[in-house]
Amino acid sequence: MNPYIITFLVSMVPIVELRGAIPVGVVYGLDPIQACIIAMIGNMVPVPIIYLFARKVLVWGSTKKHIGGFFRFFLEKGEKGGKKLMEKAGNGSFWALAIFVGIPLPGTGAWTGTLAASILDMGFKKSVIACMIGVLIAGVIICSLTALGLAAWLGLGI
Repeated sequence: MNPYIITFLVSMVPIVELRGAIPVGVVYGLDPIQACIIAMIGNMVPVPIIYLFARKVLVWGSTKKHIGGFFRFFLEKGEKGGKKLMEKAGNGSFWALAIFVGIPLPGTGAWTGTLAASILDMGFKKSVIACMIGVLIAGVIICSLTALGLAAWLGLGI
């Protein structure tokens, strides 16, 4: 399969996102910069869909007999966490979201950040732009770490 398509698709997977897609792209022969650009584009594709539908799906699922507890757990946890974040961040919620998405650790990223923004009703445009900034930050970090790791592996000595 085409390495561009593989990198693009891997970047759309929750939790894996850029952290996995950029190294996968490099392993499949892409230049780290190419892998980074393709992964960042792919990572942003689900953001509008998540924002528009995640909360609706959680609310819908929370009313169902057998699965309601599962959906309620995530809805309540998201609302509690979101309220705490809003209290602490105040007017800085935009930058808090961007930094949260930009920290390339498991549990952070575009999927989680967009879900939080959706639950917090931060606004579509504001949320998408904050996530884009966060994805750019994470992309630069992961691309740099991948390039440094590749250079060390090849013995180029930076």
